[in-house]
Amino acid sequence: MSAKNIICFGEILWDLFPTGKMLGGAPFNVANTLFSLGGKVSFISRVGKDELGNAILTQVENQGLSSAFIQQDHLHETGKVFVTLDEGGSAQYEMAEDAAWDFIEANAVAIKTVRDAEAFVFGSLAARAASKKALQSFLKVSKFSVFDLNLRPPFYDMETLNELMQAADMLKFNDDELYDIATQMGSPFNSLNQHMEFIAKKTKTQIICVTLGMHGAVLLHFGTWYFNSGYKIKVVDTVGAGDSFLATLVLGLVEGDDIQSTLNNACGMGALVAASQGANPTITKSDLKIFVHPD
Repeated sequence: MSAKNIICFGEILWDLFPTGKMLGGAPFNVANTLFSLGGKVSFISRVGKDELGNAILTQVENQGLSSAFIQQDHLHETGKVFVTLDEGGSAQYEMAEDAAWDFIEANAVAIKTVRDAEAFVFGSLAARAASKKALQSFLKVSKFSVFDLNLRPPFYDMETLNELMQAADMLKFNDDELYDIATQMGSPFNSLNQHMEFIAKKTKTQIICVTLGMHGAVLLHFGTWYFNSGYKIKVVDTVGAGDSFLATLVLGLVEGDDIQSTLNNACGMGALVAASQGANPTITKSDLKIFVHPD
């Protein structure tokens, strides 16, 4: 197991599908994948002191993850998202507001844990309400901050995104998000690669990754480009695929693995999750190796 702790911060909630509920939230999905790959993970979030919150704590612990940094809230309910899928398995989300995870607090123990960690992973949703104050505290002490933009209208604005991009050491977009943000930032270019270089310069960020759905991903890492063209799978649903991709990528970067191999593994993990139901199927390091390197 890796001795290098990675912190994930933000929402944990129930994804409510027509067929039932499944545990999710982008930062939790990242933490769960990191754990399944043998990473050392701490997860900072907040749930309501209610039936759904108790169910989350039980399931997290049953999966082997620590719930030590999952706070309980007496005033706000546990988060939930209503998920619908189109014919191709792509997800649409309707997210409850004023959820417990909107009110995460930064206590002294959590701040020290972030300071000591090798990486701190967060998304834009955690900045939509009071949790933004805790996020800002953590970003001040983090040594390697990874920002997954994970845009969910209407829960973001460019002023906040710019602030968080400036604070991050690594940015992760999907292709739609990249084109949207580059346009709003005034990029004069048309191509994906040029937009990535433009954002890297504007935000002084040395690592930017863009996922391309079935077509893989592009990574700009300290001026060097890396590409993966994707893996053919039958999509069941896309929920959590980008999160599992990011977890695999961050773990490889933190552990100093070969960057091209790390990107290949990340794309493979994203494909395996998209070929499964829900955000957190059980996929081991061995499963991933067989899929990416079948020979």
